[in-house]
Amino acid sequence: MEKDDYATDAAIFARMRDAWSEIDPVPADLVDRMVAAVAVEDLSREYALLTLVETAELGAVRGDTDTATLQFSDGTTSVLLHIAATESGGRRVDGWVDGDALAVRLVHGERDWSAESGEHGRFAFDEVPSGLARLRLVIRRPDGELSEFQTPQFEV
Repeated sequence: MEKDDYATDAAIFARMRDAWSEIDPVPADLVDRMVAAVAVEDLSREYALLTLVETAELGAVRGDTDTATLQFSDGTTSVLLHIAATESGGRRVDGWVDGDALAVRLVHGERDWSAESGEHGRFAFDEVPSGLARLRLVIRRPDGELSEFQTPQFEV
């Protein structure tokens, strides 16, 4: 292609853009609607209900335990986590998922741990430092579709 061909193409595209802008202009609220649609999609993908099942703060009367049990559900998948302090000062996170988990990751700041989901959906992470974390799973639904399950951040 020669230089004149590019100039001709640019002129044609400019005229087409002007014609479409006149005939069928972009709706004034299109950008706002698209931002809202993407935000809603992100919220529905990230949404999971957190239920604090139990915490062992009162257990200190009987011993020096520091544990919590959390349950997350998005309506189709449920995850139960048991978090306990270790002797070295880290945390052990034991979990159970009621679906076919193909990948299980615990994201904690810049670090990220992977675990295998064993029989009955059990998985575990050892020596996780305290702080905010998020669990991400890839689930195979009964219909064979893959979906991502992601918890809100929680304190380890």
